[in-house]
Amino acid sequence: MRASFRGFVCALVALLLAWSSFGHAPIVRASSGDVSHVLLISLDGFHDFDLSDYIRTHPSSSLSTLVQRGLRYTNATSTGPSDSFPATLAMVTGGSPVSTGVYYDVSWDDNLSPAGSNCSVRGTTVSYNEAINVSTTVRFTTINPAKLPLDPDANCTPVYPHQYLHVNTIFEVIKAAGLRTAASDKHPSYEILNGPSGAGIDDLYTPEINPDKKDIAKTIQNDELKVVATLNQIAGYASTDNAHATFVGVPAIMSMNFQAPNIAQKFSGYVIDPSGPIPANVTTLGPLAGSPPGLAQAFDYVDGALGRMLDALDAQGLTDSTLVIVTSKHGNSPVDQAQLRLIDPATLVSLINGVQAGLAAQVTDDTSALIWLKDHSRAADVAAVLQDRAAVVGAESIYLGDQIDGLMGGELAGNPSRRPDIIVEPMQGVVYAAPASKLADHGGFHDQDLHVPLVVVHPHREAGTVTAPVSLQQIAPTILHALHLKKNALDAVRLEHTPQLPGLDDNDD
Repeated sequence: MRASFRGFVCALVALLLAWSSFGHAPIVRASSGDVSHVLLISLDGFHDFDLSDYIRTHPSSSLSTLVQRGLRYTNATSTGPSDSFPATLAMVTGGSPVSTGVYYDVSWDDNLSPAGSNCSVRGTTVSYNEAINVSTTVRFTTINPAKLPLDPDANCTPVYPHQYLHVNTIFEVIKAAGLRTAASDKHPSYEILNGPSGAGIDDLYTPEINPDKKDIAKTIQNDELKVVATLNQIAGYASTDNAHATFVGVPAIMSMNFQAPNIAQKFSGYVIDPSGPIPANVTTLGPLAGSPPGLAQAFDYVDGALGRMLDALDAQGLTDSTLVIVTSKHGNSPVDQAQLRLIDPATLVSLINGVQAGLAAQVTDDTSALIWLKDHSRAADVAAVLQDRAAVVGAESIYLGDQIDGLMGGELAGNPSRRPDIIVEPMQGVVYAAPASKLADHGGFHDQDLHVPLVVVHPHREAGTVTAPVSLQQIAPTILHALHLKKNALDAVRLEHTPQLPGLDDNDD
């Protein structure tokens, strides 16, 4: 990201802080309210039909209790592409990639330079996953600045994830109001949640998922670390203060995510009843009793952990002042393993480079393929080749240029240095991955990737069902409104005119 843009964002945050201090265009609303805490939970990989099936078969579950107490949005959609990074940012900025500038956890930027270089060359892959860690094989690690892309417009300095983000986050707005903030997630790169200021989160906890991501039992152990951290925060202590030695106060915002449903879907999968259509055919979540942990065990673990959090809120007397939001960053596809078609990503790279040697700059692929080219003028030529070989690459639709903004639901023609040249939306069931590597993944634009559960429990609003289409972007302004903060303090909300979720408050200011 250019230094000038970072300076603009930092100046904007400073200005908002100043206005708050001197009473001009205050961030905090004048009225006092009935919500002082927010618990935001993502069950990564969870589909809306998973929620329906689980509460049907587990009527006494914690998920069932949440649905009975809250508003259930049955037509909620994750952001496109349905990857963890843009979806998480949607929830905490109110923006899509067209405003955040973040299209995936691994992407490309024409204006930055490769890690370890002297910045004489512009254009580099930008990796904000486990690849930038000091170690990719241990849970507790940190970002290695030597692995970060470099900004030639800022003396060739490393660009941390939070510096790459174009817009501010709810954590920055909440902290600017003098409130405590906390979050936990799966990589140290989730320091991006700090926002451009780099200081939005008081208590960030990021045990690395990479060493555990193909082992469901170990993934549950990793999730449990984040659950314990959140329980500590609910009790008013820091995430790692398991001894409860120093009281620091309950954060106004606590967010965390579960990886167990995601990993179990990828490496265990569903047991399908062929007699009925999806989702009614998801009758068991496999594997059989006595087998290693699978999707059933992952779902049960998550439900039990949610119950412990709800109990902790009760024990601390916080239930009547806490907004609880349970959703998912993304689903996974295909649900039916009979639909699975694994296509080696090398096939895409070969076809691209067949147009021009070395043309492929970055190909990021899961259940879609985001393609960046070293020569943007060849995008139409590459698209034509991919369309001609659509059967080989499993393509259903191919998008170019401005069409990509429309695909992602945005109206802004921004990020020319970051927007993919081409997006391949494959047919349902296609996963770009090595043979026999996984059963499902995410990142695409089909319903199974995008249609996620969303339940919002407001302590002083009636329960019910909302069938109107909503998106994860609407979570961010909803959180600020519940805390009596101005939703328009979020850059992306202003840019994309993101409304808050319907049904919670008639005063949508």
